[in-house]
Amino acid sequence: MRTRVAIIGAGPTGLLLGQLLHIRGIENVILEAQSREHVLGRIRAGVLEQSTVEILRQAGVGARMDLEGLVHEGFQIFFNNRLERIHFHELTGGRKMMVYGQTEVTRDLMAARDAWGGASVYDARAVRPHDFGGDRPRVTYEKAGVVHEFACDYIAGCDGFHGVARSAVPAAAINEFDYAYPFGWLGVLADVPPVEEEVSYCSHENGFALCSLRSRTRSRYYIQVPRSERLSDWPIDRFWAELKRRLPDAAAQRLVTGPALEMSIAPLRSFVCEPMQFGRLFLAGDAAHIVPPTGAKGLNLAVRDAHTLAGAFDEFYATGDRGLLDSYSRDCLQRVWKAVRFSWWMTTLLHKLSDDPFQRKIQLAELDYTMSSKAAQTAIAENYVGLA
Repeated sequence: MRTRVAIIGAGPTGLLLGQLLHIRGIENVILEAQSREHVLGRIRAGVLEQSTVEILRQAGVGARMDLEGLVHEGFQIFFNNRLERIHFHELTGGRKMMVYGQTEVTRDLMAARDAWGGASVYDARAVRPHDFGGDRPRVTYEKAGVVHEFACDYIAGCDGFHGVARSAVPAAAINEFDYAYPFGWLGVLADVPPVEEEVSYCSHENGFALCSLRSRTRSRYYIQVPRSERLSDWPIDRFWAELKRRLPDAAAQRLVTGPALEMSIAPLRSFVCEPMQFGRLFLAGDAAHIVPPTGAKGLNLAVRDAHTLAGAFDEFYATGDRGLLDSYSRDCLQRVWKAVRFSWWMTTLLHKLSDDPFQRKIQLAELDYTMSSKAAQTAIAENYVGLA
């Protein structure tokens, strides 16, 4: 079997890349180690930058997003029993964000691929890229006990942090920058109305909290917990009580509680690999970089990677020019490191870093300064809505 681009991973990065290539008439196949149901069962964030929204529309998968997504023109910050707002619509010349769950983005991309009959292999075991250092790369996988192979021109590794694409790169050819934060997010998805109409961040002496939403009737809440915490130690009543404790009094009184549809603990880390291309193997999305979700950058970075790579393939197949392919890693990493910096800054500003009261005073002083300075608010807004 042969294809032009073999895509490893059927998450939003791989599916979007496949959709963008299809629109450009570039043949591709997607290989995914898990089942469709498993992929759609992943609960992830869903705060989309305006550029992400525009790319999804260009890909022909924006109709349901435009119908059901919630447009945000700012976000809120709670600290010291205060409520403040970053109005990024005013501070960035009218740019907005869209709340639309990553699971729904994935669902829309799957439906679009099914509609045009795109080749997708789910439950593909032992997926492995080969010979990407030469001019005849290939990908092998096992299905129902039989080994299959796709010969291809290029391989796109879109299979996440723990995927096989990056691990296939020789250690001497890659630099990895990794920082694991000493805490994680305990998250709850519940069919309850959101406590606020916008995403709201909370900096509290007990730890960070985030109030997010998926719709007018479905909410996603998070609280900071130690990295060593176990889910079994958190019955839902304990979660709601701790979330209320970290919210300002007025918000705590408005909070509606209910049973959890999903509950999980996600460790936080910052990770970047350099470069993001190795011969004819290109890494995109979480396969190449991870950011803590505080800055709402993970999915948006992945979308920009897929868009950049699709444009590079388009130029090559249309003209034979490898310029954009050769500069893919450099172009992406300039954007990635800025997002990593912003996500790290937001995380260290809003989370409890230690029991040292000096650190807490510094955080409160910086928050107070930020909310009194239009220049500081503009810097946050520009980074939050996404840098060019």
